[in-house]
Amino acid sequence: MSAYKGTIGILTGGGDVPGLNPAIRAITIRALREGYRVVGIRRGWAGLVDLTPADDADNRHAFQLLTEDVVNRAGRTGGTFLHTSRTRPSALPRPLVPDRLQDRFTDDTNDLTEVVLEHLDFLGVDHLIPIGGDDTLSYAQRLHQEGVAVVAIPKTMDNDVPGTDYCIGFSTCVTRTIELTHRLRTTAGSHERFLVLEVFGRYAGFTALLPTMAGAADRCVIPEHPFDIEHLVELLSYDRRRHPSTYSVVLVSEGARMKHQEGLTFEGNERDMYGHRKLGGVGDDVSALLKELSPRFNQGRRVNVVNQRLGYLVRSGEPDAMDSIAPMAFGNLALDLILEGVSGRLVNVRDGVYGSVPLDVVKEPARRVDVERFYRADRLRPDYRSFDGLPVLIMTGPGANGS
Repeated sequence: MSAYKGTIGILTGGGDVPGLNPAIRAITIRALREGYRVVGIRRGWAGLVDLTPADDADNRHAFQLLTEDVVNRAGRTGGTFLHTSRTRPSALPRPLVPDRLQDRFTDDTNDLTEVVLEHLDFLGVDHLIPIGGDDTLSYAQRLHQEGVAVVAIPKTMDNDVPGTDYCIGFSTCVTRTIELTHRLRTTAGSHERFLVLEVFGRYAGFTALLPTMAGAADRCVIPEHPFDIEHLVELLSYDRRRHPSTYSVVLVSEGARMKHQEGLTFEGNERDMYGHRKLGGVGDDVSALLKELSPRFNQGRRVNVVNQRLGYLVRSGEPDAMDSIAPMAFGNLALDLILEGVSGRLVNVRDGVYGSVPLDVVKEPARRVDVERFYRADRLRPDYRSFDGLPVLIMTGPGANGS
């Protein structure tokens, strides 16, 4: 007879963010004290594809047993000590199928869900807690439909997972964006330039709009509203003239589009298993055009540009206060549901209150900025009117987003 109430599996998928390790810590400590065994699955869904279901196999690359000592050491740090990947077991390219399964799965793209289920059974996992964004959670929903007891936790710096007002990583991303923008102001001001910062945000502009609202930038362009580049140059030139140090700042979401542009700006043609190409480069395009068009609005003189893609700088390092507290709460919420015998749920924050919603909410459209309410499209900046009744992070709560 087992000495444990059951086994809980934890994994982190997709991009890393600060706050993942605090979530893993919270889940593990509570679960151990409630009498559960805890297995950390390595490299996201890849760990459940790549392990070898044999007691004498070396599976250190695929999973590890979690203890209070392990999670306490990692819990104050950024990233995820369990590692992560963008593996999608339901659409696995044949070269990534483990050698021992090559004869069993021979298509160019293969659905290894039956293998994942076999491996969960081998590990004795009774409850699975995946932490991730819409891609990771969409496969979690698939496993829930297959009968796995899943309680999921939302994570993404873009803060666009449907069903929740807050995702792990968002606050630290905003904090870092504000901090780094203010640091780079010194160079922009010294050389009297435009400062262009490309920030995260594939489909949603929260990570550009909220820092701008907090005073980090003069203007921002977001995925929800295609912008006119000449109008942006005109506005930034106006801001630059008015500033005592003769510079101005714009935050550019990586998913932003100019009005004449067809599609998003990508670094290359390679796609991940979820069909996404890597975004990046719109800040470079905006910078080049600002430089080219600036003489029209600056008495014939060209204005040079300080151009920086913040990228991994905002997703690295330790979590801020919000991304230390919210993951702790999410982890304990997940354990509450498990202890109640509830599964198929996504823990969330809604209207400033912690709770949970059915996991199939992840099939709904991602959250978007409500442009009419929070963005002055004519001025390419936040709308500062009517804050009464809004929650702390502004663009959350009832009717506060465009989803």
